[in-house]
Amino acid sequence: MIPRKPKPLNDAIASDVALADGDHELIAAANAVLAKHYRPFWHMVAAAIRCRDGRVWTGLHIGTTVGRLSVCAEAVAFGRAVLDGDGTILTAVAVRHPKPEETDRELAVVPPCGACREMILDHAPDATIIVKDAGVLIKLPIRTLLPLPYRR
Repeated sequence: MIPRKPKPLNDAIASDVALADGDHELIAAANAVLAKHYRPFWHMVAAAIRCRDGRVWTGLHIGTTVGRLSVCAEAVAFGRAVLDGDGTILTAVAVRHPKPEETDRELAVVPPCGACREMILDHAPDATIIVKDAGVLIKLPIRTLLPLPYRR
Protein backbone atom coordinates (compact mmCIF):
# COMPACT_ATOMS: atom_id res chain seq x y z
CA MET A 1 0.00 0.00 0.00
CA ILE A 2 1.32 3.42 -0.93
CA PRO A 3 0.97 5.97 1.87
CA ARG A 4 -1.19 8.91 0.87
CA LYS A 5 0.19 12.39 1.11
CA PRO A 6 -1.94 14.61 3.39
CA LYS A 7 -3.87 17.30 1.59
CA PRO A 8 -3.02 20.87 2.61
CA LEU A 9 -5.75 22.68 4.52
CA ASN A 10 -7.57 25.44 2.67
CA ASP A 11 -7.79 28.86 4.33
CA ALA A 12 -11.41 28.46 5.53
CA ILE A 13 -10.66 25.17 7.26
CA ALA A 14 -7.26 26.36 8.51
CA SER A 15 -8.82 29.19 10.54
CA ASP A 16 -11.13 26.69 12.29
CA VAL A 17 -8.31 24.33 13.26
CA ALA A 18 -5.54 26.83 14.04
CA LEU A 19 -4.16 26.79 17.57
CA ALA A 20 -4.67 29.70 19.94
CA ASP A 21 -2.27 30.83 22.68
CA GLY A 22 -4.13 28.74 25.26
CA ASP A 23 -3.60 25.65 23.12
CA HIS A 24 0.16 26.18 23.14
CA GLU A 25 -0.02 26.55 26.94
CA LEU A 26 -1.85 23.21 27.09
CA ILE A 27 0.93 21.54 25.08
CA ALA A 28 3.53 23.15 27.36
CA ALA A 29 1.71 21.77 30.44
CA ALA A 30 1.77 18.24 29.03
CA ASN A 31 5.44 18.62 28.03
CA ALA A 32 6.35 19.81 31.54
CA VAL A 33 4.69 16.79 33.16
CA LEU A 34 6.46 14.37 30.84
CA ALA A 35 9.82 16.10 31.17
CA LYS A 36 9.55 15.85 34.95
CA HIS A 37 8.19 12.30 35.29
CA TYR A 38 9.42 10.42 32.21
CA ARG A 39 10.52 6.88 32.93
CA PRO A 40 11.18 4.54 29.97
CA PHE A 41 8.28 2.17 29.32
CA TRP A 42 6.47 3.23 32.53
CA HIS A 43 5.66 6.90 31.94
CA MET A 44 6.05 7.68 28.24
CA VAL A 45 2.97 9.80 27.53
CA ALA A 46 1.54 12.84 29.29
CA ALA A 47 -1.73 14.65 28.62
CA ALA A 48 -3.31 17.96 29.46
CA ILE A 49 -7.01 18.78 29.43
CA ARG A 50 -8.55 22.23 29.60
CA CYS A 51 -12.00 22.20 31.17
CA ARG A 52 -14.80 24.59 30.28
CA ASP A 53 -14.03 26.55 33.47
CA GLY A 54 -10.53 27.23 32.09
CA ARG A 55 -8.59 25.06 34.51
CA VAL A 56 -5.98 22.64 33.17
CA TRP A 57 -5.58 19.09 34.42
CA THR A 58 -2.60 16.92 33.56
CA GLY A 59 -2.10 13.20 33.56
CA LEU A 60 0.69 10.71 33.05
CA HIS A 61 0.60 7.32 31.36
CA ILE A 62 0.86 4.59 33.99
CA GLY A 63 2.60 1.63 32.38
CA THR A 64 2.45 -1.88 33.81
CA THR A 65 4.12 -5.19 33.12
CA VAL A 66 0.68 -6.54 32.16
CA GLY A 67 -0.15 -4.16 29.33
CA ARG A 68 -3.93 -4.37 29.62
CA LEU A 69 -3.65 -2.87 33.11
CA SER A 70 -1.89 0.25 31.85
CA VAL A 71 -3.77 3.53 32.13
CA CYS A 72 -3.56 6.25 29.49
CA ALA A 73 -2.48 9.77 30.37
CA GLU A 74 -5.75 11.21 29.04
CA ALA A 75 -7.76 9.01 31.41
CA VAL A 76 -5.64 10.10 34.38
CA ALA A 77 -6.07 13.79 33.45
CA PHE A 78 -9.81 13.36 32.97
CA GLY A 79 -10.13 11.53 36.29
CA ARG A 80 -8.48 14.48 38.01
CA ALA A 81 -10.85 16.87 36.23
CA VAL A 82 -13.86 14.85 37.41
CA LEU A 83 -12.63 14.58 41.01
CA ASP A 84 -11.31 18.11 41.52
CA GLY A 85 -12.67 20.18 38.65
CA ASP A 86 -15.85 20.63 36.71
CA GLY A 87 -15.50 17.27 34.93
CA THR A 88 -15.60 18.70 31.43
CA ILE A 89 -13.20 18.60 28.50
CA LEU A 90 -12.95 21.61 26.22
CA THR A 91 -9.58 20.75 24.63
CA ALA A 92 -7.13 17.89 25.16
CA VAL A 93 -3.61 17.06 24.01
CA ALA A 94 -1.19 14.17 24.53
CA VAL A 95 2.56 14.17 24.08
CA ARG A 96 4.92 11.25 23.93
CA HIS A 97 8.57 10.82 24.76
CA PRO A 98 10.67 9.29 22.00
CA LYS A 99 11.62 5.65 22.41
CA PRO A 100 15.27 5.00 23.34
CA GLU A 101 16.15 3.84 19.82
CA GLU A 102 14.63 6.86 18.05
CA THR A 103 17.03 9.53 16.84
CA ASP A 104 14.57 12.44 17.16
CA ARG A 105 14.67 13.24 20.89
CA GLU A 106 11.89 15.84 20.90
CA LEU A 107 8.61 15.32 22.75
CA ALA A 108 5.86 15.00 20.16
CA VAL A 109 2.13 15.67 20.10
CA VAL A 110 0.31 12.41 19.40
CA PRO A 111 -3.36 11.63 18.79
CA PRO A 112 -5.30 9.80 21.49
CA CYS A 113 -5.58 6.02 21.22
CA GLY A 114 -8.90 4.49 20.22
CA ALA A 115 -9.99 3.87 23.81
CA CYS A 116 -9.27 7.49 24.78
CA ARG A 117 -11.14 8.73 21.72
CA GLU A 118 -14.15 6.72 22.91
CA MET A 119 -13.77 8.03 26.48
CA ILE A 120 -13.53 11.66 25.37
CA LEU A 121 -16.44 11.34 22.95
CA ASP A 122 -18.59 9.68 25.63
CA HIS A 123 -17.97 12.45 28.16
CA ALA A 124 -17.33 15.48 25.97
CA PRO A 125 -18.77 15.08 22.46
CA ASP A 126 -17.96 18.71 21.63
CA ALA A 127 -14.31 18.53 22.77
CA THR A 128 -11.44 19.43 20.48
CA ILE A 129 -8.16 17.53 20.30
CA ILE A 130 -4.77 18.94 19.38
CA VAL A 131 -3.02 16.69 16.84
CA LYS A 132 -0.24 16.94 14.30
CA ASP A 133 -1.20 16.63 10.64
CA ALA A 134 1.24 17.00 7.76
CA GLY A 135 3.78 18.42 10.23
CA VAL A 136 1.41 21.12 11.53
CA LEU A 137 -0.31 21.26 14.91
CA ILE A 138 -4.06 21.67 14.52
CA LYS A 139 -7.17 21.32 16.67
CA LEU A 140 -9.94 18.96 15.54
CA PRO A 141 -13.33 17.99 16.96
CA ILE A 142 -13.22 14.59 18.68
CA ARG A 143 -15.99 13.47 16.30
CA THR A 144 -13.53 13.92 13.43
CA LEU A 145 -11.10 11.50 15.08
CA LEU A 146 -13.84 8.97 15.86
CA PRO A 147 -16.59 9.28 13.23
CA LEU A 148 -18.19 5.89 14.00
CA PRO A 149 -18.02 5.37 17.77
CA TYR A 150 -19.05 2.18 19.53
CA ARG A 151 -22.66 2.21 20.72
CA ARG A 152 -24.27 -0.31 23.04
